[in-house]
Amino acid sequence: MIGGFISAVRMLTIIPVPGRDAETLSDALYWFPVVGLLLGGTLWGVAVLFCLLTPTWSLGSAGVVIVAGSVLTLFLHLDGLADWADGFFGAGERERTLRIMKDSCAGTFGVVALVLVLLLKWLSVARMIECDALHWLVSAYVISRTLQVDLAAALPYARAEGGTAAPFVRDAHIRHRVVAMVVAVGLVLIVSGPAGVLALGAAWLISRVLAMWFRRRIGGITGDLLGAASEIIETGVLFTGAIVGKNVCMWCL
Repeated sequence: MIGGFISAVRMLTIIPVPGRDAETLSDALYWFPVVGLLLGGTLWGVAVLFCLLTPTWSLGSAGVVIVAGSVLTLFLHLDGLADWADGFFGAGERERTLRIMKDSCAGTFGVVALVLVLLLKWLSVARMIECDALHWLVSAYVISRTLQVDLAAALPYARAEGGTAAPFVRDAHIRHRVVAMVVAVGLVLIVSGPAGVLALGAAWLISRVLAMWFRRRIGGITGDLLGAASEIIETGVLFTGAIVGKNVCMWCL
């Protein structure tokens, strides 16, 4: 089972971990919420540290958090976001969409999507720092990584020739979804209280809308779309956390 954790960390982060990958790569899906907690907790620590160093510059601290989060994930999900935007908004039919998404060059739609998402994240984290609601940063990472599991198990892999995420998606099962969701509920309940569970439920509804869109457009999911969905949901939770702040949380970090 520890092999699944190692595979999850290696897939979702650049954090070096010793040991062997899981024999069945889909076992990593069980650990996605935990890796989300690891990432979110690390960024929470970064935010707290820089707030201590620059207590009156929330935008600066938030900028450091966004950069650190991007580096820790090797820009993987941001790359998926750009590919999704270029493919889904710059093409009309399935094969052309898949071809555009596989192109390493970013187009106008991709660049705009990156700018908008990073801007919303930056402003949201800055606001959370100002209203002492950084617990939402941790919950956002747990929720977004958990719903990658939900999408992987709910949809078939869209590329017949396979891809980086194919082993995870093709062996994903309902049990991965159930375990990941149960773990995520427990984690966000501890971190953000009942409001965190509500945020998880709302994010799950968004993932259902995305799943229907992905299936209708290209017949399934790809690694790029998992990354794009993660960024969309993460940004949505961060923005919501910035709006509600600490007021709806019964216990906070």
